[in-house]
Amino acid sequence: MTRPSNRAPDEMRAVSLERSVARYAEGSCFVKFGETHVLVTASVEERAPAWLRGTGKGWVTAEYSMLPRATLTRTRRESSSGKPSGRTQEIQRLIGRSMRSVVNLRGLGERQITIDCDVIQADGGTRTAAITGAWVALHDCLNWMLERGIASGKPLGDHVAAVSCGISKGAAVLDLDYAEDSEAESDVNFVITGSGGLIEVQGTAEAAPFSEEQLIHMLGLARKGTSALIELQKAAIA
Repeated sequence: MTRPSNRAPDEMRAVSLERSVARYAEGSCFVKFGETHVLVTASVEERAPAWLRGTGKGWVTAEYSMLPRATLTRTRRESSSGKPSGRTQEIQRLIGRSMRSVVNLRGLGERQITIDCDVIQADGGTRTAAITGAWVALHDCLNWMLERGIASGKPLGDHVAAVSCGISKGAAVLDLDYAEDSEAESDVNFVITGSGGLIEVQGTAEAAPFSEEQLIHMLGLARKGTSALIELQKAAIA
């Protein structure tokens, strides 16, 4: 088969992770998955959510937004409508869950880390790029806290990366861009830890149901993709 990008079925787009791009944030990363570009920052707040007060535990949460001209035509800012869309809320929760899965929340004390993910340019896979870059920003934020004695122990337990897979023209492919995603029969997002644990699998059949065999094939592709992404994370923080 021929993909719109002329990549092999198991080939990722070009990926880059640039650290310390935001002067004032405790952690930051500018992540690129091909033509999808996301700016991620991690900020420490000296308070935990009200429902955690007195527990000695902290929290990690996320906010996600897409700039108006991140896409081919202008998208109205969600702030002008007064509330985030259902899609935005779902992605924010996914990013937050993904980061919390590898953080020792008690090691933060009663503090909150907020991960802000702003999509500068979108060409498919914005949530997977955001999660992969968020880990780098979170890593640097936690190191900043450790250096100042406001985090304890080993607050970060593992790497986390994410990638999309799909069924396109009957074949399983890795890391869909928009041209492919918009016409794919199925689209599945995988969030995987450095040790190989599955945090989340989000799958949708758009044109036709996919089989268990196809799902297992996509999981294999996702493991290859996230392994490569985690190696890039390791190189970025070295």
